[in-house]
Amino acid sequence: MHASLSDKSLKPLIFIAYLASATSYASDSGITITKAEFTVTDGNYAVSADIDFQLSEKATEAVKNGVPLFWTYQFKLKEQRDYIWNETLAEKSFRYRIQYHALVNLYRVRNETTGSVNNFSSLESALELMSSVRDFALVEKNKVAQGGSYVGEMKIAFDRDALPLPLRPAAYVNPQWYLSSDWFSWPLKN
Repeated sequence: MHASLSDKSLKPLIFIAYLASATSYASDSGITITKAEFTVTDGNYAVSADIDFQLSEKATEAVKNGVPLFWTYQFKLKEQRDYIWNETLAEKSFRYRIQYHALVNLYRVRNETTGSVNNFSSLESALELMSSVRDFALVEKNKVAQGGSYVGEMKIAFDRDALPLPLRPAAYVNPQWYLSSDWFSWPLKN
């Protein structure tokens, strides 16, 4: 009896080897929230934050080829309690899309929640807009009790499911597509 690998059994092995090689290196890309704070604006506690966007080589290549990339900015305000779990007082989000349009040679950043659109001549300028949140109203000031203990939380989540279907499998196993931040927490001083 002669033992050999048929084409059918070889294909899964090649695919597994590809996945292993795609995940075997570290990526310098990612999203980091570097600073967040609350301000009082028009009777609301509003969030201002600074974000460091470092797109990976694969994500940069995709956006430069016209693939839209989506991120959801998530915000929470929680009341810290001693004996039971923290209560979420407010929870809001908004979503950005960035896409390159070759016909007009512009990067377009669209706030999918408000519909506002900004155009930029470079990817760096487009990411700069997405790297700054200013005065995003989270909760009315009168809904927060004076003297209580509160914490704000923020996360930026990359939506891999919004990628075109051929890119999705690689996006789930390749670290270059891990473009979400961790939760960032900071106290509310009222």
